[in-house]
Amino acid sequence: MTTARASGPLLLGVRHHGPGSARAVRAALDAARPRAVLIEGPPEGDALLSLAADEQMRPPVALLAHAVDDPGRAAFWPFAEFSPEWVAIRWALAGDVPVRFIDLPAAHSLAMAEAGTDRDEGSAEEDGPPAAVPVDPIRVLAGTAGYDDPERWWEDVVEHRAPGSGEAAGPLAAFAALGEAMTALREVYGDGGHPRDAVREAYMRVQLRTAAKEFGDDFAVVCGAWHVPALRTRTTLTADRALLKGLPKAKAELTWVPWTHQRLARHSGYGAGIESPGWYQHLFAAPDRPIERWMTKVAGLLRDEDRFVSSAHVIEAVRLAETLAAMRGRPLAGLSETTDAIRAVMCEGSDVPLALVRDRLVVGSTLGEVPDTAPAVPLQRDLTRQQRTLRLKPEAGERETEFDLRKETDASRSRLLHRLRVLGIGWGEPAAGRGSTGTFRESWRLRWEPELYVRVAEAGVWGTTVLSAATARAESDALAATALAEVTALAERCLLADLPAALPVVMRALADRAALDTDVGHLADALPALARTLRYGDVRSTDTTALGEVAAGLAERICVGLPPACTGLDADGAEALRRQVDGVHTAIGLLAGAVPSSADGLRERWRAVLHKLAVRDSVAGVIRGRAARLLLDDGHLDQDAAARLMGLALSPGTPPADAAAWIEGFVGGAAGGGMLLVHDERLLALVDSWLTGVPADTFTDVLPLLRRTFSAYEPGVRRTLGDLVRRGPAPAGSPGNGPAGGGTTAPGFGPVLDTARADAVVPVLRLLLGLDEHPATAEPEAPDAPAHPGRPATAAPARHDDPHLGETA
Repeated sequence: MTTARASGPLLLGVRHHGPGSARAVRAALDAARPRAVLIEGPPEGDALLSLAADEQMRPPVALLAHAVDDPGRAAFWPFAEFSPEWVAIRWALAGDVPVRFIDLPAAHSLAMAEAGTDRDEGSAEEDGPPAAVPVDPIRVLAGTAGYDDPERWWEDVVEHRAPGSGEAAGPLAAFAALGEAMTALREVYGDGGHPRDAVREAYMRVQLRTAAKEFGDDFAVVCGAWHVPALRTRTTLTADRALLKGLPKAKAELTWVPWTHQRLARHSGYGAGIESPGWYQHLFAAPDRPIERWMTKVAGLLRDEDRFVSSAHVIEAVRLAETLAAMRGRPLAGLSETTDAIRAVMCEGSDVPLALVRDRLVVGSTLGEVPDTAPAVPLQRDLTRQQRTLRLKPEAGERETEFDLRKETDASRSRLLHRLRVLGIGWGEPAAGRGSTGTFRESWRLRWEPELYVRVAEAGVWGTTVLSAATARAESDALAATALAEVTALAERCLLADLPAALPVVMRALADRAALDTDVGHLADALPALARTLRYGDVRSTDTTALGEVAAGLAERICVGLPPACTGLDADGAEALRRQVDGVHTAIGLLAGAVPSSADGLRERWRAVLHKLAVRDSVAGVIRGRAARLLLDDGHLDQDAAARLMGLALSPGTPPADAAAWIEGFVGGAAGGGMLLVHDERLLALVDSWLTGVPADTFTDVLPLLRRTFSAYEPGVRRTLGDLVRRGPAPAGSPGNGPAGGGTTAPGFGPVLDTARADAVVPVLRLLLGLDEHPATAEPEAPDAPAHPGRPATAAPARHDDPHLGETA
């Protein structure tokens, strides 16, 4: 802190968000007892300062300013409990002392940001522009003092100064020296690469003159230390007003919003942030024995994560941190010393648990709170009400949650999150939940960011409630959409968000776009969203008859136009169309159940399309392979036909790249392709013989495609395939060929089903299913009296020395 009281007001130059500066400010205010306190911040926030004393106000919080005509233009002025400005505000309110903001008004800051002369965030965050700052005064001073780390220098000089004896002289003297250093820096560097500072400081000087007329020199000013020399400079009122003349201006509204410790951290992108807000909060709240208390917090966190940490670890970590501080010549162990001690003593030298300590404690996930009486747009008030009603509290940390849509509360939560997504408020993102084929379960990944308050303010133009705003936004998006896929995705969102009033507009737009769009790719992109919409509409008891008719019409047009569209494609185009074929296949399966009137005809037409794609040579290999695979999975292509198609695709006359593309289409991806090769030795043998026959000069060309194909398999599938290939084919007549014999197969496989060995499992299955009343005494069936007509009698129990025992079973 910098003090200058001999000829003027008490100037307290601070560093934003510093616990040492905050304690020093409080001590100086207690000693001087000024008649008024002036704070660096937007003057429009003066009407909101009284809320800082409300019991519901819990830092970190921020002043949010946004332009009335464009809420997206916004600025934040954050405050933590350990911010010197916040301490000064609370001190003034507690003592009934007038307190005011004196920085450049937000109306000018927002207008200058629009004109490209300033950044979007507020000045209390950063005393300069967002680009690389030519001069970092703290770094220059640290380098002058022989420090290579400016944060460590600041901690040693200010933050780690004990608040005990000599508080009236020690800290003030240190900050007085800092003020002199800043004066010297300003003489050398001028504005230090911050051209807007001249305007800001001119406005602050005008405000100081106004305060002097009212309070004389008996008032205190809390501002960034960089500004103190400029506020001391004697200028004329005329000169200062000349700098302010002609500034752009925009109508602005301000309110308090919760902030987070993550947003105070420097790595979040705010230049005036701090690297360790959780650590600074600890230093401010625990001035006595801070290291011991910190190590206890860390031990508690690690214990909660099931790591063994005892009181002996805490004692040893404290001793090591203090020893390191003494060796490094520091007045108190800082964050670097405590971190090194925690790593060595509690984390056994590992950085993995140390990362948890940083995330949870050094940075922290604290989310502030603001009073209900704080100004807010009507949409924000409705959202807050619903959050409380549904017990869906915003949290700074990311968490995953799951909703059961059969329960009314969970269904309402889902609707709220989907409506916010329609409005562009990304509080929640759908996540891949636990495996389930049902449509009644939804998984979400929730994370509340302070910027979402800006998004809410922007969305306020659509309505005063979440429902009305989402409805109006959906209708507007439907009319503005130019692509069919955009409208179909919007229809899906409307069903998920339960926006019945918007559906007629969306359906009209959907019908118009579908009638005009002739691109098969666009139709294929649009159909899956419609099919999912029908599926969810059934779960949510929504009438989707009209939607089903449009979807069936799209499917018919895709069946007609898809075969010609699959010819003459390059590799990228073929892969894109392969994904579209997958989507259409899944969508038609859903439509067959959602639109019963056209189910059979739609299935038959799609099956015919897949047959055309599978056998037509002009179709790209990856699409031919995928079509064959889809037919095989649905039971419309037998194993012999599949093996014949693979043999043709992998014949010597086929270029290796085309053959590899066919393999990728047929067995690529993680959807069971590997298991298909595991259980069908003919397909595996075909792939193996083709691969071993690829010429060396072309093998490197097909290797990336094959690696992408097989890397998607689960580790167990890859291991089994490797074992089968390593064992190699078994000669004809070997036990691996089964009773049918005749052929070369992989061990453990047979060309036909070995019914005798399969029947050996029947007694065990009957026992497990409880089909035999007295399994222990049941007589074995006679060999000449089979239990099932057309099937051989039950074989004798397999011998333990049978080389295939357990392989086939």
